[in-house]
Amino acid sequence: MLVVKTRTLDAGQRCAVWLASVEDQVSNLVLETRDVLLEAPNWSLDGSALYANGAGKLWRIPLDGEPMMEVPLSAVPDLNNDHVLAPDGKHIYLSAYDWNIYRAALDGGAAERITTTPPIDGLMHFLHGVSPDGSRLAFVGVETEDGKWAKANIFTVASDGSDYKQLTFGSAPADGCEYSPDGDWIYFNTEAFDGHAQIARIRPDGVDLQQLTFDDNVNWFPHLPPAGPYACYLAFPPGTAGHPPDVWVDLMLVADGRWSEARPLARVYGGQGTINVNSWSPDGRRFAYVSYDRDPA
Repeated sequence: MLVVKTRTLDAGQRCAVWLASVEDQVSNLVLETRDVLLEAPNWSLDGSALYANGAGKLWRIPLDGEPMMEVPLSAVPDLNNDHVLAPDGKHIYLSAYDWNIYRAALDGGAAERITTTPPIDGLMHFLHGVSPDGSRLAFVGVETEDGKWAKANIFTVASDGSDYKQLTFGSAPADGCEYSPDGDWIYFNTEAFDGHAQIARIRPDGVDLQQLTFDDNVNWFPHLPPAGPYACYLAFPPGTAGHPPDVWVDLMLVADGRWSEARPLARVYGGQGTINVNSWSPDGRRFAYVSYDRDPA
């Protein structure tokens, strides 16, 4: 089995959680820490808090200035940065370092393993989306060869772990899959068009693949809000391989579905962990992100 360690902050590095406003184009600091490398914030359904992973745990970050606190989970291995809240606002689906997907209450307690019988031996699950009605999960399924990642394709599975469906095929890597608010599309990034990551969408039954971005940037993790006309994604510099940490990236804002006219909203030292999963506020006016700045030399 491929072994990956949880990320930690380097000496002289700090983790900062921000809220970006799409209306005034300003980012406000929520939390800064040198103790825990936080990743991939989700916004609570009631708008009162963020949920992020760090040190293999799940953390609740109140937006009223109270200290962050660990969500006491059991029966689940260390968490990675792929997690999404359930539509009921009371549960969260989690990806863990045994490469499976779990469901847990946001109040804590024992997690329930969802994935049990994948159609491909050794398939690694990286959750990115939940359908609006909560009936299905969208995830990246990674196959390995000789202990290395070989293929990354888009799958869905029923929220009880049954009925796997594969939507993309082949060796061109795909990632970051999440449902549109109406459930009619799954948005994701793929290298299938021109050899580097571009934003795309596909129907949940695997038809009508559409390319949405066409530039030279390496574009990852499209996110649509529950309401409102905007979307966002992460743009790495041209030539970037994968979605590495500790690089300068642009948070791109899309208005009214005009993906080819996206504009930078913030420039961030980050990448991996910054917006791996959907971090939009319930009203679609702000989204959360994470930076990992270093002290000056």
